Amino acid sequence: MSELFNLQLSDEFVPTLELVKRFIEKEIAPLEEEFHHTPNKDDIWTLSDRQSEIIEGLKAKAREQGLWNFFLPDWNGEGVSNLDYAYLAQEMGKSFIAPEVFNCAAPDTGNMEVLAKYGSPEQQKQWLEPLLAGEIRSAYAMTEPNIASSDAKNISTTAVLENGEWVINGEKFYISGAGDSRCAIMIVMVQTNPDPDAPMYLRQSQILVPMDNPGVEVLGPMHVFGNPDAPHGHMHLKFDNCRVPESNILLGEGRGFEISQGRLGPGRIHHCMRALGQAELALELMIKRGLSREAFGKPLIKLGGNFDLVANSRIEIDSCRLMVLQAAKAMDVLGNKEARIYISAIKAMVPKITGEIIDRAIQMYGGTGVSQWTPLASMYTGNRTLRLADGPDEVHRMVVARAEIQKYS
Repeated sequence: MSELFNLQLSDEFVPTLELVKRFIEKEIAPLEEEFHHTPNKDDIWTLSDRQSEIIEGLKAKAREQGLWNFFLPDWNGEGVSNLDYAYLAQEMGKSFIAPEVFNCAAPDTGNMEVLAKYGSPEQQKQWLEPLLAGEIRSAYAMTEPNIASSDAKNISTTAVLENGEWVINGEKFYISGAGDSRCAIMIVMVQTNPDPDAPMYLRQSQILVPMDNPGVEVLGPMHVFGNPDAPHGHMHLKFDNCRVPESNILLGEGRGFEISQGRLGPGRIHHCMRALGQAELALELMIKRGLSREAFGKPLIKLGGNFDLVANSRIEIDSCRLMVLQAAKAMDVLGNKEARIYISAIKAMVPKITGEIIDRAIQMYGGTGVSQWTPLASMYTGNRTLRLADGPDEVHRMVVARAEIQKYS
């Protein structure tokens, strides 16, 4: 267990971390504002020519320098440990486009992990290889509008096997990434065994469904605080007698929960790693704004309780970072399943704390803080939404509390 307290970046990846920092500073940062301010006015779900030129050019440079697919430990002898990745992901979190530039963006990372761990050789050839190459994007379809999806046992979208094909019917919403015109494949959580007497955790399966498959209907985008979040998008989908080959099932019928637990652990911790980068950026912006503006004869930073806000933000960021690093280390040492308590703890804490720090920075900026002139508004809505994604706070607190109570029962 003493291994859990060695949270230092490995010597091997110290140079890599510096390369990532330098690439973000020298290559990504100078182009980020232009990327966001040159959208495709004719089709918000497709990158404009200039956006495509920027993102694909940066991806090519990153891949050429070996700054690529960090998130996938031990895939074909490549990748890094979860602990080392935590350091890298924090830096990526300071930029909106850096995760995609390094091919480490959600939901693709989780889907690639699923395909690498559970996909058949044919499925890996068709979908994993182009995802690893950054040639396509993907989505993960689980949440449904008419049930409490925080309890995955409620999933009601059905898949029935008929003549060698799965016939899928149901609705999904807030399917992140499904709006992007580059999204080619979805992993869909479905119910394949409706028998109420069947084992509870063996009724669900996960099936690969191409976005252009007949029977997949995009009903429209689900807005996030009034924003369609294009071109990524969080879509409302309908599956109407959608037929895919029997071989599109992942791992096997009834293995949906097993796959989810393998996917959501890394996905949750990746979100928290990137959120820490945003917390650092928010604190930096808050301090710079406070030092550059005066009111009532003093710099803003010296008014009211702003000193306390800065101090509390630094203390909270460092506390969260230690917990994230320990969760990452626990995944490396104990495995994803045994590390679930650590993962749930940070998922319940980090987005909440990050949101509070971003909120303080918004307050320091005044009206500009909620405008398009700073990244703070997007950062705030993203982190608030993160408290619902991959399990709401309440579910993660339940996991932590249940484990704590079991110590004494």
